[in-house]
Amino acid sequence: MPVMTTKTTQTSQILEYMRAGNSITPLDALRKFGCMRLGARIYDLKQDGYVINTLMVKDEKSGRRYARYSLVSLG
Repeated sequence: MPVMTTKTTQTSQILEYMRAGNSITPLDALRKFGCMRLGARIYDLKQDGYVINTLMVKDEKSGRRYARYSLVSLG
């Protein structure tokens, strides 16, 4: 089942990226990991018990809103 492998790989890559202290946006996820469904990967991480902060950001040029996710430090 290649879809599950890709999902798992993307989810673990995103988790490691956030564990390193980085926040991530959908555009970051697409560029860095080829992930077109960041919200779904964040949902998976939350289901696994990770506490993730969601900050809605508005792009000043386009007026569009997007999410910026970060892992909440538990220590």
